[in-house]
Amino acid sequence: MLRVKGGDNQAFSQLVDRYQHRIVAILTNLLGGDNSTAEDLAQELFLRIYRARNGYQPTAKFSTWVFRIANNLASNSRRSSSRRKESQLAPVDSGPLGLNPQEKLLAEKSALMPARQLEKGELQKLVQGAMETLNERQRMALLLHKFEGMSYVDIAEAMELSVEAVKSLLSRARDSLRGILEPYVRPGG
Repeated sequence: MLRVKGGDNQAFSQLVDRYQHRIVAILTNLLGGDNSTAEDLAQELFLRIYRARNGYQPTAKFSTWVFRIANNLASNSRRSSSRRKESQLAPVDSGPLGLNPQEKLLAEKSALMPARQLEKGELQKLVQGAMETLNERQRMALLLHKFEGMSYVDIAEAMELSVEAVKSLLSRARDSLRGILEPYVRPGG
């Protein structure tokens, strides 16, 4: 980033290449799977970084600064989208395009059987759904810790929290996820 500050546009391209996919993945998770909005926000993030290049001061790791911006953009996006909720039409539960009530009940009961072997796609959807039950701060802390490998100190700095608050968020997130996912994981498997 210091090279970018010095006017090296190639260095900026390298930063975008290095962080773009990670940022989009984090934002997609924070936005409940909305990849299109995540890509838009990632573009906004890199635009903000470029605009702020002249005032950049390396007081923290660059990744910490980037994820702080991502967290703020995701929070702002969720707030503004909750203000302009679109109404969704409910799908028809019977007929050629939908499940009839008995099929729907059978599918739901089948999905709740703990011994049932989950396919990879089903497991990913289950984990994504469980992640969506976490509040935004728990989700961000968990994503930064597990997927970005950030330390508690770096997460605390990125989220503007104390290290103890990060530990608490991660503990509550793990407990919540364990409670949701445990019935689907076979002992010893």
